[in-house]
Amino acid sequence: MPALRLPLSPALLLSFSLLLSLAPSLCAAPATALFDGHSLTGWEGDAKWWRVADGALTGGSTTEKVPRNFFLATTRSFQNFDLRLTLKLTGDPATGMINSGVQIRSLRVPADTEMSGYQVDAGDKWWGKLYDESRRNKVIAEPLDAAAADAAVKKGGWNEYRIRTEGPRIRAWINGVPTLDYTEADPSVALDGKIALQIHSGGIALVQVKDVTVEELPPTPGAPTWDKVGHPKPRDPNAKKKKAALTPAPAPP
Repeated sequence: MPALRLPLSPALLLSFSLLLSLAPSLCAAPATALFDGHSLTGWEGDAKWWRVADGALTGGSTTEKVPRNFFLATTRSFQNFDLRLTLKLTGDPATGMINSGVQIRSLRVPADTEMSGYQVDAGDKWWGKLYDESRRNKVIAEPLDAAAADAAVKKGGWNEYRIRTEGPRIRAWINGVPTLDYTEADPSVALDGKIALQIHSGGIALVQVKDVTVEELPPTPGAPTWDKVGHPKPRDPNAKKKKAALTPAPAPP
């Protein structure tokens, strides 16, 4: 007996296509708030440099220079997610570097204030860049359009950052403008970790962050994790001295 084939109407085909397109979002968890607006519940960091003020997670100082990089990190890890937050960065450039950033898929470096992992940067001439903090120690992705990213920023005002991670791909938007699209090619780089906020060392600076929500996406099967590739190691306090000793002296004129 031949197989029975029923005709499919255009309307049924359209409904089926819409269902397929919605499948990833149907599997994702609903967005949840990472900041309750009045406490550091769910976060950890140096209490001298991080606090809640005026309904925002607040890092830095309005009276003294920030001596080192300080991070406020979530107490739990995330892999694939859609993160949204609103950030304001202010400070006096005459006093030093005014910079911040959002760490993702990161862990703390033992016995140090640093974190190791990806940082979606924030600051003059840094907005939209992807920096690999305390790991490769360099910018690994430039903005898609530096001029457009800079134009999207409300300098000294509140800016919405959206960061989406799916497997090796990382994308970001500033105030709705696409600024970053990077795909990790190194299979030894962990694709999970903490979310954190940075106040950069240098000048008298203040970063304020509010409206922090995260929508967790389905995990990537077999993705490299910090547990698999190894956690950050303590920094060598003599690394700079060793590097200087290995640097050949300039040839005499």
